[in-house]
Amino acid sequence: MSMDVTFLGTGAAYPSPTRGASATVVRFEGECWLFDCGEGTQTQFMKSNLKAGRITKIFITHLHGDHFFGLPGLLCTISLQSGPATNKLPVDIYGPLGLRSFLWRTMELSHSQLAISYAVHELVPTQDQCPVEERKELSFVDRDEALSKEIQGRTIYLDPSEGSYPLVDNEQFVMKAFRLFHRIPSFGFLVEEKPRAGRLNVQKLKELGVRPGPIYGKLKEGVTVVLENGATISPSDVVAEPLPGRKVCILGDCCGMVGEGAVSLCYEADILVHEATLDDTQVDKAKEHGHSTPKMAAEFAKLCKVKSLVLSHFSQRYKPTSQIGEGDMDVSELKRQAELVLDGQEVVLAEDFMTIDIPVKKAR
Repeated sequence: MSMDVTFLGTGAAYPSPTRGASATVVRFEGECWLFDCGEGTQTQFMKSNLKAGRITKIFITHLHGDHFFGLPGLLCTISLQSGPATNKLPVDIYGPLGLRSFLWRTMELSHSQLAISYAVHELVPTQDQCPVEERKELSFVDRDEALSKEIQGRTIYLDPSEGSYPLVDNEQFVMKAFRLFHRIPSFGFLVEEKPRAGRLNVQKLKELGVRPGPIYGKLKEGVTVVLENGATISPSDVVAEPLPGRKVCILGDCCGMVGEGAVSLCYEADILVHEATLDDTQVDKAKEHGHSTPKMAAEFAKLCKVKSLVLSHFSQRYKPTSQIGEGDMDVSELKRQAELVLDGQEVVLAEDFMTIDIPVKKAR
């Protein structure tokens, strides 16, 4: 039941020799999900131990270039590596309204013939996700008949009762998006594993005269069974409490949240990935450009009682101690500033190619 998070790009604005543009991968039970795809992401894949061809879902937080300019090239490379006779399932891509039009026009203008199929599911933002002067009319993006015929996908609206966007809900996990405030509409994403059945008390079943077989499976599934001798066994008699699922939240660029959805969905997350573009001394500049500082990220993490805060999306001016040059600052200062808010709770600074394992939770 493995689950981990790998950072392929942790820099802001543009890729550099020390940090790639935004790209984060979550792996869960053999699936590979990419969150943001800045310029050069496919090169970062090649440098890592991850395989781009295993991507099944892609999530774009917002439509600033350092978060999605790498997407067309990545899709083309996955297509080339897949070959003409592939049985690969379509790649599901989730992102803000306008992403479908961008991808279709890019592929059309470049005459790119993909051997894979993909669907683009667009999130319709609300008016309060960006400053008034930055709002743009996007109703035109789906008017092209060719576009609507060639690219499949849903148009997803906010569920006002939860303050979130429902994306995926299957037997193993739930995925939702929630609103952030930035210079343009931005989103955060929740990946939550569903509770798993508790351990079956095999010894007790044997004492009750029940041998291994189909009955064990029914009890694990929560079904009450009646034995041949008329005895009734309830799942609660022989199955331990369900094991809580793991939760990861990955936020796009933001200087605040919109509505209550972000707090409720991120509450007690195992890992919260939050941007910290500038340090606390630059708070006014950060907010002016729709970004966060370590203190802002830590205050949100504290409000949500998250288990671990991971800072990412650093301005390229922040370097590790060994790489500091003229005009650079030590990135460890961002860690110190965040930990002051969290009363010493350790904060992780994301680095390119860092992987964080998320262990299976035990019964409460």
